[in-house]
Amino acid sequence: MNVTLGKMAVERRTALVYVIMIGSLFLCEWFMKNMAEAWGKENVQKDIVGGKLYLTKYHNEGAFLNLGEKKRKLMALISIILTVFCLMLFLLSFFQKGNNLLKAGLSLLLGGAFSNTYDRIKRKYVVDYFGFRFKRFPGISKVVFNLSDFFIVAGALIAALAGMK
Repeated sequence: MNVTLGKMAVERRTALVYVIMIGSLFLCEWFMKNMAEAWGKENVQKDIVGGKLYLTKYHNEGAFLNLGEKKRKLMALISIILTVFCLMLFLLSFFQKGNNLLKAGLSLLLGGAFSNTYDRIKRKYVVDYFGFRFKRFPGISKVVFNLSDFFIVAGALIAALAGMK
């Protein structure tokens, strides 16, 4: 019986680590987005890292590459539905022993999803604040991201890898 209680305590601590990870990603991104909002005018680029990376402020009213920018309410609803779906998968993953790769991937994904969904509901747009500049691919220089976008993509890839095992 003590062994079972010990395993339950370990599982609860493991769950807490992932919940803290989600919260930390959300708070980090909230801080970064608020800093970007204070930078001043929108679309003014400030070069960093040898001109390959730049900081800016951009209000994205749609999804990736402004998809659905004219349908903000629909984009917010889709964001909420997908975030809730991922949250349900995350909660269900705790009924499985192990599978830490899936839990880590879903944690990254949820940290980013909560941040961008929060923006869509609270601000009515998502704050993006950095981009890459490549001479060979000038079109990429027009795409602006935030850390949540990377969390979502990395989390989805890690969760998919975990699902393939």
